Amino acid sequence: MLHANFISAALAAAVLGVSMNAIAASLPPDNPFAKPSTLPYQLPPLDKIKNEHFMPAFEAGMEEQLREIAAIANNSAPPTFENTIVAMERSGALLTRVANVFFNLTASNTNPELEEIQSKMAPRLSAHSDAILLDAKLFARVKSLYERRHDLGLDPESLRLLERYYIQFVRAGANLSDEDKAKLRQLNEQISSLTTEFRQRVLKGDNASAVVVEDKAMLEGLTEAQIATAAEAAKARGLEGKWVITLLNTTQQPWLSQLKNRALRERIFKASIERGWSGEFATTGLVAQIVKLRAERAALLGYPNHAAYVLEDETAQTPAAVNEMLAKLVGPAVANARREAQEIQQLIDEQAKANGTEPFKLQPWDWDFYAEQVRKAKYAFEESDVRPYFEMERVLRDGVLFAAQELYGLSFKERKDLPTYHPDVRVFEVFDADGSQLGLFLVDWYARSNKRGGAWMNSFVEQSKLLGTKPVVVNNLNIPKPPAGQPTLLTFDEVTTAFHEFGHALHGLFSNVQYPRFSGTNVPRDFVEYLSQYNEMWATYPRVLANYAKHYQTGEPMPKELMEKVLAAGKFNQGYATTEYLAAALLDQAYHQLPPGKTPSEEEIAQFEANALKEAGVDFYAVPPRYRSTYFLHIFSSPIGYSAGYYAYIWSEVLARATEHWFKTNGGLKRENGDRLREKVLSRGFSADPMTLFRDFYGKDPDIEPLLEARGLMPSTENR
Repeated sequence: MLHANFISAALAAAVLGVSMNAIAASLPPDNPFAKPSTLPYQLPPLDKIKNEHFMPAFEAGMEEQLREIAAIANNSAPPTFENTIVAMERSGALLTRVANVFFNLTASNTNPELEEIQSKMAPRLSAHSDAILLDAKLFARVKSLYERRHDLGLDPESLRLLERYYIQFVRAGANLSDEDKAKLRQLNEQISSLTTEFRQRVLKGDNASAVVVEDKAMLEGLTEAQIATAAEAAKARGLEGKWVITLLNTTQQPWLSQLKNRALRERIFKASIERGWSGEFATTGLVAQIVKLRAERAALLGYPNHAAYVLEDETAQTPAAVNEMLAKLVGPAVANARREAQEIQQLIDEQAKANGTEPFKLQPWDWDFYAEQVRKAKYAFEESDVRPYFEMERVLRDGVLFAAQELYGLSFKERKDLPTYHPDVRVFEVFDADGSQLGLFLVDWYARSNKRGGAWMNSFVEQSKLLGTKPVVVNNLNIPKPPAGQPTLLTFDEVTTAFHEFGHALHGLFSNVQYPRFSGTNVPRDFVEYLSQYNEMWATYPRVLANYAKHYQTGEPMPKELMEKVLAAGKFNQGYATTEYLAAALLDQAYHQLPPGKTPSEEEIAQFEANALKEAGVDFYAVPPRYRSTYFLHIFSSPIGYSAGYYAYIWSEVLARATEHWFKTNGGLKRENGDRLREKVLSRGFSADPMTLFRDFYGKDPDIEPLLEARGLMPSTENR
């Protein structure tokens, strides 16, 4: 199976496959990867897999797939869809098994030995990919089939599979000369190695930048549970009697909304925003090299820049289309952010006058703290008011899973008998409305020092009728784990994130396609976020919210007045949120729309970033980018990933908010509505053109107004 969206962004250039029966003769039979798992749904035997099993399995897996590919390429029989395309879909069983586990663990439960293996394997997987995609004999067979594709009598999904293979080979350089193929192989290996190093260095930098607090009084504003969490983090670092504020990968840090000590807020913010610019974990050199090599690779493949190369195969298709859409949002977003800043500055000045202190100019480390007070003044609640109603278990069972039960008829059974890779991970068996087995859903919501920041969905097994496999998917969040015996109380953002990631999980679980290449979330990046962003709507849907928003001690439902304030606050601070996102998305495009010879050097990265934000109109000092260049994992931590594609979140959100509007105007949380979305979009993966699927569901092209309304960016807001 040869596709770019497999497993995770970390494998964007790797060649992976799925097959049920092939066993590499060179792999010892006691290696857990030697045979397909005998556990339910082929869940990997995660309790038996050790670090030392990976390298031999990778070696054997690549060897096995190259033998399979050689047999296809050198087949003396004329090329047919079965002996060429389907055969490639079946190839690489062992490599798939090991890669699925390995890249899940390096994201969520890594260790130095796994990181060393990752560094070694990154260029080798890239070379393995090139060995297949640049094989002239193999491409000749694919091309022969492609040229007579309409005469083969293929069903629509099979025809699309053939077309996608041909496109992938061409985009991978199959039409290049031998000399240029050699250059491309070298570029791919270099990029793979550099992006792996970037990812590892950012994780180490995050941990090294954690802020140590000597005096508990400085933590005023945090709850006792949060203070205990900080104490546990310090203890884990051998700092008894101190407190440690760990950093998430984003620029802003969640505890800044509560900490009253302004000096500590500044320390935390600066520790966050200065990551990667100097010292042992500096990444500026890596950024410069990655951008340079991507531009060179694009030119070698016949494109003006990396963005043009990436976007050609997305639903956006061109940099111009992305630039146009982002530009439409910049003006309203920044205008709203400036109005929000004025409100916050007014509050700061009023408090200074009342307290007889000197007023100060709003700074980025002040925004969340005072925005929370503005929120409280406007809506008479703050995060500490709602946290007790968002206990993690209730959010999961009575919120996330309940909505799926109501909308799709699903049921869930926790399987404590199945192995996991960490004690915090839970496994749920998922059953369809008719009681049939659908797949497994793994829940890994707690943060760990060896887990990358953010939230994401991965697959251990992907659905395919061809292979007879059912999906095994996992959701990862980064919720701080409280001390033993304490409840896990979520912020409303964390609740929304849980619903978001489960949208990805449903996309994987509902997959009902023939070929593994098209399974689940293996769709363009500017479409994959659509179904996760849409699923966020159920977090605030009154019937769902009422079902899970109950006090963790008393079980009392969230008061109606507070619930209404939570719902009404949905547009609050959207100027800030949209501007920080747009700043990152536009920075991504600025890097990747550069031609060869015009990319910044290591010494020029900081100035390039500043200039790019200024030219795009998003250089508002109080709203820094959600990610700065030096820790922008989305775009620099894998060979492709979200490079030139971070815009995809808001592109997808146009579809998501249109879909939300459709549900609200068609009866909301009803089985027939869920079944319609499942049949027309969720189950189809990449087996048809994504926008065709959307139009089939929605009835027309998406409207942008629901997005503008949801973010408070409607033109009328300009005059308020």
